Amino acid sequence: MTRVAAIDCGTNSIRLLVADADPATGELVDLDRRMTIVRLGQDVDRTGRLAPEALERTFAACRAYAEVIREHGAERVRFVATSASRDAENRDDFVRGVVEILGVEPEVISGDQEAAFSFTGATKELGAGQGEYLVVDIGGGSTEFVVGGAEVRAARSVDVGCVRLTERHVRHDPPSADEVAAIRADVRAALDLAEEAVPLREADTLVGLAGSVTTVAAIALGLEEYDSARIHHCRIPYEQVRDISEKLLGATHDERAAHGAMHPGRVDVIAAGALVLREVMERAGASEVVVSEHDILDGIAWSVA
Repeated sequence: MTRVAAIDCGTNSIRLLVADADPATGELVDLDRRMTIVRLGQDVDRTGRLAPEALERTFAACRAYAEVIREHGAERVRFVATSASRDAENRDDFVRGVVEILGVEPEVISGDQEAAFSFTGATKELGAGQGEYLVVDIGGGSTEFVVGGAEVRAARSVDVGCVRLTERHVRHDPPSADEVAAIRADVRAALDLAEEAVPLREADTLVGLAGSVTTVAAIALGLEEYDSARIHHCRIPYEQVRDISEKLLGATHDERAAHGAMHPGRVDVIAAGALVLREVMERAGASEVVVSEHDILDGIAWSVA
């Protein structure tokens, strides 16, 4: 066993996994898995820069994670940064701060690398021989699409995510019909782009990742509080995703926040995230989505091990 620490810093959240990994058996044993909403991508789509307050929120989370990593004695650490830090002019400020706190340089990876990590994390325990998977990772700034079986066949990252779409289009609470139409148009254009590289309609199983998907699953399951064990590998039919998407788009901030399993940091962006999932399922012709709690974070951990 090798004790590893993986950090995934996205547009909306930063997450940590400390685990014991055994590449020989394919076993990954969680020791500590946590998530903090930091909204690193605040206004990046509009300004092209990481906001000072967003950087400070992220650095505060990094300080807390550094302590956890020390307590567990992780032998290897890998820090991966995704959409927001890819897009920002001042990402050197971000890199410098992370190095000072954690002693490792954040790797600002490409969308294709992000997709490959997500695929490994999501499918490793599902196993080969089950046909092909379409893995969809709906993030804050981007969405990754990966098709493969035992290995990745095709991947594409597109710049639609729940934070980016909300900041770009939503000015009312709940969103107006025109705002919803604008989000939908962006998502459909992104799906056209993704489909140039990834055969979205050919896979046997759709696997959905990240907070928008798991939150929709929690609502579908009627959970009063978030329960990752019940959410992991649950299957949510398209009809439920469609209905939940409609309800979230028509709900006010307070009505969305009233869902017991809703993380406060997702309340303002979940409607856009749910709409992305719905549009993906419609394009792929998927009758259901298999929801995975294992994703890019697990893929990063395996890459270290």
